[in-house]
Amino acid sequence: MLEQATAADVVSALAAVADASDAAFLQRYFKTGPGEYAAGDVFIGVRLPAVRAVVKRLGPLPLETIGELLASPVHEHRLAGLVALNTAYARASAPRARDDGERERLAAFYLAAVRAGRVDNWDLVDASAEFVLGEYLFDRPRFILFELADSPDLWWRRVAMLSTFAFIKRGDASTTLELAERLLDTGDRRDLTQKAVGWMLREVGKRVERRLLIEFLDAHAQRMPAVMLSYATEHLAPEARAEYRARRRS
Repeated sequence: MLEQATAADVVSALAAVADASDAAFLQRYFKTGPGEYAAGDVFIGVRLPAVRAVVKRLGPLPLETIGELLASPVHEHRLAGLVALNTAYARASAPRARDDGERERLAAFYLAAVRAGRVDNWDLVDASAEFVLGEYLFDRPRFILFELADSPDLWWRRVAMLSTFAFIKRGDASTTLELAERLLDTGDRRDLTQKAVGWMLREVGKRVERRLLIEFLDAHAQRMPAVMLSYATEHLAPEARAEYRARRRS
């Protein structure tokens, strides 16, 4: 049996492909300055495709190793841990080797990482929520997503919304629409919440049924924040987008 890679192996492999100029750019792009949404986060300069390549090359990682990576202060180490967790979940979900006990363990591990503040930037959420928690909850009760959405924590709320992408891709818009209305009612004006909600609403219109998006917009456009409305209507005709913007100002 081949020896599994350690967290140190992953860290070393990421360091070998890191780019200092990219690190400086990513520190700015992901808003790591004092008072910004990712204040204090540390980047070494490895983009997502390169992180995925490293994780694929090193092979399956044990959960203990993934946990070590998620505990790192370095952004790309946490990203690598989440990519490895996605891979582990997909492997446990393979039709001929489905392991429901392992799927439950991995979903619980992911949820614990979210609650511990390890999934703490938008790219980390977007690269993981649908692939683990969303996939796990597709055919199960989804109350945990509403608990996350009710939290004041920005990243918990984004995890709740992005998890529903897994449902949307299978033609189920119900939870997305419920959560969108719930988050609209909370009055959360943060861009990263608004963008997540608007993005998922747009995907409902693209992947499930345009009518469902239009019905939501007709009911709520007047009180939707500008960023949310812009994202939700991105693929509508220009005149339709203008009409919904006008409703918001009226």
